[in-house]
Amino acid sequence: MKRIITTICCAAAILSLSSCEKFFNRQPEDKFAADLFFASETDLKYYTNGLIDTALPSFESIGLGSDMYTDFCGTRDSYNYLQPGKYNPGIASGWAYSNWGFLRQVAYMLDNMENAKGNVREDVYNHYEGVARFFRALSTFNKVKTFGDCYWIDHVVSPNDSTILYGPRQDREYIMHKVAEDLTFACENCKAEKQGGCIYISKYTAQALASRILLFEGTYRKYHSVNPTTGKPWNNEYETAEDLLKLAMKYSEELVNSGAYSLHANYRELFTSKSLPEDEVIWGRSCNEDLGVAHLVTYKYCSTTSSKSYGPTKDYIMNFLNLDGTAASGEQSITKEFIGRDKRLAANVLAPGQTLVNAAGQTVAFAPDFTWTTTGYIWIKWVMPEYSPMNEGGTAKSLNGMPVLRYGEVLLNYAEAAEELGLLTADIWNKTIGELRKTHGGITSTAMPSVVDPYLWDYYTKDVLHPAALSAANLEIRRERAVELTFEEGHRWDDLMRWNLGDIVERRYQHKGWRGIYISADEYNNGFDFQGKHYTVSKTKTSNETNYKLTTNDDKNYTLSKGTSGYLIYNYKLEWDDKMYLHPIPTTAANVNPNLGQNEGWQWL
Repeated sequence: MKRIITTICCAAAILSLSSCEKFFNRQPEDKFAADLFFASETDLKYYTNGLIDTALPSFESIGLGSDMYTDFCGTRDSYNYLQPGKYNPGIASGWAYSNWGFLRQVAYMLDNMENAKGNVREDVYNHYEGVARFFRALSTFNKVKTFGDCYWIDHVVSPNDSTILYGPRQDREYIMHKVAEDLTFACENCKAEKQGGCIYISKYTAQALASRILLFEGTYRKYHSVNPTTGKPWNNEYETAEDLLKLAMKYSEELVNSGAYSLHANYRELFTSKSLPEDEVIWGRSCNEDLGVAHLVTYKYCSTTSSKSYGPTKDYIMNFLNLDGTAASGEQSITKEFIGRDKRLAANVLAPGQTLVNAAGQTVAFAPDFTWTTTGYIWIKWVMPEYSPMNEGGTAKSLNGMPVLRYGEVLLNYAEAAEELGLLTADIWNKTIGELRKTHGGITSTAMPSVVDPYLWDYYTKDVLHPAALSAANLEIRRERAVELTFEEGHRWDDLMRWNLGDIVERRYQHKGWRGIYISADEYNNGFDFQGKHYTVSKTKTSNETNYKLTTNDDKNYTLSKGTSGYLIYNYKLEWDDKMYLHPIPTTAANVNPNLGQNEGWQWL
């Protein structure tokens, strides 16, 4: 989107702030006056275009988000939040004045858009109010996910608003009640038009976001018995967990029944196309070579210098069914385990036969480099091989667009909300999970399950701090979310947080490290061939590109689970404490406003 449009919105932005009063009371730059602007549909459109440009997540936060620090991804990155004793309020962030700037921009529009009344039709006015409230809901929800209790900002705050400037935080349940009101308004008033491709906000965008946010909060309250900010039970003064789940189901169902979207037949194209597939993508970021809009996601996955060695884990791979709908074994060599599996496995993880066209125009094997990954598996969901560093003479910049909201997620939200409410039927299953498995996965047996999968049951209940009674359908929905959404904008991290399963990140299926490829005794002794290279796992040092050196189970070393065979384990110590469901309030914020208080379990230094 052209940045010239954004300057209109930026006139109301907050920059270089030094105090609460200065932040909230700052007047717009001299680009326009509020009493003269917001007077026409063009004004409203231009301003909301700027909000869109600001609100869309960055390419890197979509493709390199918090899923990189879960049970499904090994990494050598030093992520302080999960490392023993390394994270505290003194280094926390996210509560600075600039972090509230976007909400101020939205409030500025809502405070002043009454100028347009009488100049635009009522439905047009309500549409743009719905768009503004969509953004307010999105931004506020992201703060609630991070900090729990925070503030509800529904007007441009002045120095006289001491309750917000220097008062205590507001209750999460009240804030999410207001978020639900905003989402409801947006769903009921935004235009049902797929205009402008995947950029502009419509009724469908609002319904998709509502299905995501309301499912998150409904299940969060179901699986967490207390508000983690206070450590006290939910008061249910506003919506209950069930109320929120009903709303999530309502808006998911409405979008599904509208027929406005369908699943894109080629799953991999959703993540590697220059033009976002508009049959499935509801909202997303696009690149533009002419305008110089590109990103470095492929480079950061594949570079030997910039890569954090992100590698999909065996626990992730285990979620992919065989094409006949049966569960697959983990004890398979990487050279064989892609055979007869859900098509999404080879679309997300490098499989035999993947090629690229090199700078010389030759088609060659896309061969992995072990320095790219901690697990032996190579991540390719967002990777465009022709832009990888191994393609000599190629550019490091990628031009693939990135979905933010897509129909596949809505189907998953619909199925899960229905299941949590006890309303999941075979019909709902068939048009949600069944359709995903058939269209995206190529799976032939997609019937609603009646028998619990023992691996999934063990994974989600054994040695978990807060086990839940999970049905066969619930477990399969969790499988499907893993297969369909992992490594997209932090879905796996969010799922673990709302299901009260943060401790899985620490134990990682009882290994205290990330499980990678399976190495047979023969492969340990003789190595294995994959994509035209010979790879080894040994106790002697050879090339880092084609060998994992085994040592001990000490931190940041490799072992095999059975000594001279078994799963490759990258031993990396992480810790989990239930206080980590929320980030601490930063010390810098508390220094300005001591009444903010601290989240349960965190201590000021």
